[in-house]
Amino acid sequence: MDIDYSIVLVSFVAFCGMLWALDSALMKRQRVQAVADYQTNQAKGRSQAEVANAIAELTREPLAIEYAKSFFPVLLIVLVLRSFLVEPFQIPTGSMIPTLEVGDFILVNKFAYGVRLPIIGTKLADVADPQRGEVMVFIPPHENKYYIKRVIGLPGDTVRYEDKNLYINGDMMSKAFVEDILVDTSIGELDGTLHTETINGIEHPVQHIDAAGNGRSRTTWVVPNGHYFMMGDNRDNSSDSREWGPVSEQDIVGRAIAVWLHKDPGLNLPTFARNQRIK
Repeated sequence: MDIDYSIVLVSFVAFCGMLWALDSALMKRQRVQAVADYQTNQAKGRSQAEVANAIAELTREPLAIEYAKSFFPVLLIVLVLRSFLVEPFQIPTGSMIPTLEVGDFILVNKFAYGVRLPIIGTKLADVADPQRGEVMVFIPPHENKYYIKRVIGLPGDTVRYEDKNLYINGDMMSKAFVEDILVDTSIGELDGTLHTETINGIEHPVQHIDAAGNGRSRTTWVVPNGHYFMMGDNRDNSSDSREWGPVSEQDIVGRAIAVWLHKDPGLNLPTFARNQRIK
């Protein structure tokens, strides 16, 4: 399972907040009382500088409290931004090629599909529902990690994928040939084709491997209520809803909106050459 940075961030915020609260409720009072006792019993006859140094020492916050007070507001702001506004992700696989490449750093709009609590994902407020053709980050039903695919089917839709053509509710999605290409696979480069597909007015590229069949005996799916059917743009090299089923509405993370950085695997410097809005 991938590291859940939401849990890590919430834990740090809670820890720093508890230290700050503990200091305010208990330890600060002890320091104030220590200063009062010193002024009453020990300050007489001492120079002004000695008294000032002694009081400064008595009021000094423990290092852990000092760090907690410094980090808490910063971590809280990051938590709010990351949980409710925009969160960065890195693309680890090639299932969304050619739209997204391995090493792309993307921004995900966390409130596009509703305001949700971090970690547990409970929806606090509705904003909008996912639409066909949008690129969405979610947690799939078979694995507790983030995936990114394109929304193909909405609740109640009938999705059919056959002979490299996509049908939604009986209508074939428009697809235009662009060019012949070589597709990188685990067994090397294979001949393939690049097409432009249009779903719900969203035009985006998809690629196919000429030699690959459907690879799945099932070609038709009905999307249950409260679920979404997801597919990768790298149609013959994508683990998606054709394999592990539709995604529950409660497992939605957000809508992918832009590529802001790219770094090829290995010892390569990041580049902004692929900065673009995600269609």
